[in-house]
Amino acid sequence: MKLSTILFLIGLFSLTAFAQDWRKMSEAELRKTVPEKAPVIRENIETELRTAAGITDGKANIFGVVIITAGYEADGKYTHYFRSDVALRVGDLPLEKGEYIFGYQRLDADTLRVTFFRSKDGELVGATKAKVEKSKGAIYSFLITPPAAKKGRIYIGRFSFDYSLE
Repeated sequence: MKLSTILFLIGLFSLTAFAQDWRKMSEAELRKTVPEKAPVIRENIETELRTAAGITDGKANIFGVVIITAGYEADGKYTHYFRSDVALRVGDLPLEKGEYIFGYQRLDADTLRVTFFRSKDGELVGATKAKVEKSKGAIYSFLITPPAAKKGRIYIGRFSFDYSLE
């Protein structure tokens, strides 16, 4: 009985010791992961690495980056390339793991509509709303916070929306 309890505790400790929580991706990880040119429908559009942000658990990554759309068919339609190696829910919108592009429109002073499309074909996936952040602090062009209890936030400038890991 004692031996089985000890073995169970050792197994449990091993699983928790090697399990890795989600954390912010390092600059080196972003450089290695974020493409110089994002696949956007029939084009490969340059990304702006200094705006990239992402999270990782050591096995999967979730990241986004501003794309430079001037002169491309995507000009004015999309602003960001977004890739997730896991299924997510952004606001009320479910996203399968995969590659997306998104853009946003201001609905009023406090709200953006963030619209997601499949990166490979531009097919509309859906939209969520981002609300203006009332708190003071740094403003990032794009930021993904690591989840706590499977929930986190994605920031676009002063606006943000919730996401959850599925």
